[in-house]
Amino acid sequence: MPSYLDPVKFFSEVAERTSEPGVATGLAWTETGGEILFVEATRMRGRKGFSLTGQLGDVMKESAQAALSYVRSRAKALKIPEDFFDHSDIHIHVPAGASPKDGPSAGVTMFTALASLLTGKPVRGDVAMTGEITLRGLVLPVGGVKEKVLTAKRAGITTVILPKRNAKDLEEVPELVKKDMKFHFVQRMDEVLQLALKEKPKK
Repeated sequence: MPSYLDPVKFFSEVAERTSEPGVATGLAWTETGGEILFVEATRMRGRKGFSLTGQLGDVMKESAQAALSYVRSRAKALKIPEDFFDHSDIHIHVPAGASPKDGPSAGVTMFTALASLLTGKPVRGDVAMTGEITLRGLVLPVGGVKEKVLTAKRAGITTVILPKRNAKDLEEVPELVKKDMKFHFVQRMDEVLQLALKEKPKK
């Protein structure tokens, strides 16, 4: 089994998955350690339908609903039509086989995937994130930071976005793991977009 000193790189997969708008890379904690989590968002013609798939628990479903509500409340600032949901159905999917997923730490990733989809701006392929969200746009601390950072390192992720109140938890991560990695500590969800989104591709 590889250690964090000899990482197995699958950065190319992360970059490929996030090359199109609507996909963000999250960091999750499981009983066996950290895990890379892809959150995919798509939209189609409809009227305010909201679907969630991927073996999601109740807490994760609530995070998705909060993410959508915050995107809607910030539509003008994001430069997207304020009535976009009146004419759309939104679907969020978290692929990862049959393993159940739950917990609040995917909220930031869900918000970023939705904002990416609706603005047409892809998420940077070298960025992963974790954090709980509120309807007021705050990013709250989460657990399992050490395990999540180790997973990001193994995946070839070079930039990690964490809640500001988790800054102290980074002290538990070995210096060798943190080498050549950048960490950004955020308090608000809007800060995440400034760090994670690329500019909209030119046609």
